[in-house]
Amino acid sequence: MQVLELFRNTVAHVPAYSVFLREQGVDPDEVTDPAQIPLMTKQDYHQRFDLPQRCRDGRLDAAATVAVSSGSSGRPTVWPRTVADEDPVAARFAQVFLDGFRAGERRSLAVVCFALGNWVGGMYTVAACRRLPVTVAAPGNDIGEILRVVGELGGHFDQTVLLGYPPFVKNVIDAGVARGVDWPSLRVKLVLAGEVFSEQWRDLVAARAGIGDPETDIASLYGTADAGVLGNETPLSVRIRRFLSTRPEVAAKLFGESRLPTLVQYDPATRLFEPAPDGTLAFSADGTVPLVRYHIADDGGLIRKPDLLALCRDHGFDPGDGPDLPFVYVFGRSLFTVSFFGANVYPENVTVGLERPDISAWSTGRFVLSTVADDDHDRHLSVVVELAPNAEATPERARLAADAIRTELLRLNSEFANYVPSGYQTPRVELRPADDPEFFPKGVKHRYTRR
Repeated sequence: MQVLELFRNTVAHVPAYSVFLREQGVDPDEVTDPAQIPLMTKQDYHQRFDLPQRCRDGRLDAAATVAVSSGSSGRPTVWPRTVADEDPVAARFAQVFLDGFRAGERRSLAVVCFALGNWVGGMYTVAACRRLPVTVAAPGNDIGEILRVVGELGGHFDQTVLLGYPPFVKNVIDAGVARGVDWPSLRVKLVLAGEVFSEQWRDLVAARAGIGDPETDIASLYGTADAGVLGNETPLSVRIRRFLSTRPEVAAKLFGESRLPTLVQYDPATRLFEPAPDGTLAFSADGTVPLVRYHIADDGGLIRKPDLLALCRDHGFDPGDGPDLPFVYVFGRSLFTVSFFGANVYPENVTVGLERPDISAWSTGRFVLSTVADDDHDRHLSVVVELAPNAEATPERARLAADAIRTELLRLNSEFANYVPSGYQTPRVELRPADDPEFFPKGVKHRYTRR
């Protein structure tokens, strides 16, 4: 993709963009370098101009459909698209299904477990999967309906692919185990999106679903409502991430942080990433609403494929080969952290503690991280943990969770280990029942932190 070409085309055809440039003091005729183009954000562009004015030729009616953002960082935003806009997204799904899962050689059932409706996950996934040589079922995020579909149809296919948010897919698998579903016989594959998860989590879910090879049979997507899927895990990226999970000192030097990000490959011909000045990401993508140097505000960075392979081999690991595409790593939004004694505490660190077998057996993996003050106004780290359905809250379970979280924070988060006094390193854990309306309400995208 040529950013300057997209820029000039957007100037010529999108009414709002010319106004935006004028307000930014930019004369488009004088722009000769992409660095002269101002970063576009949801706040200063998409939330300020009427939707038709942000569409190509000012025509909202040219769109085939619309989706809305989840609203995790503010009010929902509408994103219109044409069928042609789905082509780059379908290519990412094809890379997962055809190259990774060999769907062209195997009869494949794709079960879409994302919420249906205008939210981008479910219907967008259905649209992309319908372009593949698979049979699509779309029960949405209803566990009972998902298990009914799997039970009735799964045995007629060579493999069953579950697509959804990581913690929800884990809930589906756990519910299936409790109801006697023979997951191994269904040769399950997973396509996940929306959250960073650990390699311990990948192994845990693989074991419960009878997945033989977590490197090839579980793939994460990096996507947004703004532009659909931006990148995807490949077996190569998963092998590298699994290696880095065992060498936190190498990962910290590579990524600049102690936590492990999602690591995916992307196609710069359709989604061109660039680093933003504050350690976040920006990208450019064409579409019904063109995105020119769009500041997505996800923490992360870029790595060339040769550089990443060389780093692995320098540390004694040969990851093999894979698609000739660059890598982007993504931590998520910087606002999803909690500051405690000057240390940034990340949900990813807490997640690893809750994935231990003696804890994951009775918890869903969802939690809410925050800091709370006691009567003396001293602050403590609070973790509210969601119990699995019918699991009992006991002091012993709360203690186990607290100890596990503390251990993983000390292992993975050098800021926490060095900044937080030892007397405050053990979090205060509260156990809440599944779907607790205050912390884990149904039908709402889960937030792992509160401020």
